[in-house]
Amino acid sequence: MGKKEIALLSEIESLERLLYRLPDHHSRREFIQVEIFKAAAGKRGEERLHRKLIEFETEEQHRFLQNVCLSRDRWKVQVDGLLLTERGAIVIESKNISGQLYFDDDTGEFSRTNIEGVKTIMEDPTIQLNKHIRFLRLFFKQQNIDLPISGIVVFTSKHCEFLAKPKQHHVCKTYQLVDYLFNILQEFPLKSYPHDLSEIQKLLEQSRTSYKRKPLCHLYSIDETELYTGILCTSCKSLNMMRKHKKGWICADCQAVDPLAFQHTVREYFSLINTHLSNRQLRKFCNLESPYITSRLLGVYDLGTAGALRNRTYFLKKKD
Repeated sequence: MGKKEIALLSEIESLERLLYRLPDHHSRREFIQVEIFKAAAGKRGEERLHRKLIEFETEEQHRFLQNVCLSRDRWKVQVDGLLLTERGAIVIESKNISGQLYFDDDTGEFSRTNIEGVKTIMEDPTIQLNKHIRFLRLFFKQQNIDLPISGIVVFTSKHCEFLAKPKQHHVCKTYQLVDYLFNILQEFPLKSYPHDLSEIQKLLEQSRTSYKRKPLCHLYSIDETELYTGILCTSCKSLNMMRKHKKGWICADCQAVDPLAFQHTVREYFSLINTHLSNRQLRKFCNLESPYITSRLLGVYDLGTAGALRNRTYFLKKKD
């Protein structure tokens, strides 16, 4: 019987579990709550964008790729969306920003005014779009792919209003996206012998680099000793799950049973605390006593290892 694969928790799951482990008085609680709200809003925006792209239909062959991570030496990019067509490629930069949005062509600045009337100067998303377009042009040139590239910034929030848009870039809201994509396609020249998009897609997928997420405690400068320890009960949110041989794991408070409680806690450790863990570190995080039982539990998962015996550490394997 093969070992079970294991991966990081999603961004939202990681943030929620970090919040459950922070004391009520902790200085970062309010910040983490805002991060959860932003992550959830961003996820909803991505889903709206994906649903809208389903409406994009053309007689020409086309492909849509999401979260394309590529690198050239130390230059790494993560492209939200990439539409490949016979005429050209369109980079799609997704932004979930609400409020009144203003692009100043004279100063090159971008600002947002929220519902309370507070104005904030933000990084212009067209700058990031330009970087991604430049990267892909170099990448395609290196691979002898003669495909023109353009791009668009899509604001996915339902609660945004454009006061001024840039003249030199394509910027739209989610509901406008399909029309904008067809307009951009008209700017590309027709090709007598179009590329095989399946080959380009295969090349991009083979060239993908893994996106490295920092453990949240490192990202937010939270010491792991500040967190509550134990195994989380997803029913009552207490940290009092206990191991029962036949049933798996049972909550001492609400009696809920969860056979995956330990697996999710291992994923939680990698998502919150560190990229490597030892038997001792995991026992402390889970409030477990037996190093032998902990070793047996860890042995079920397809983890990388370094060192031997008491010095052994475990880490997540890289996906091919």
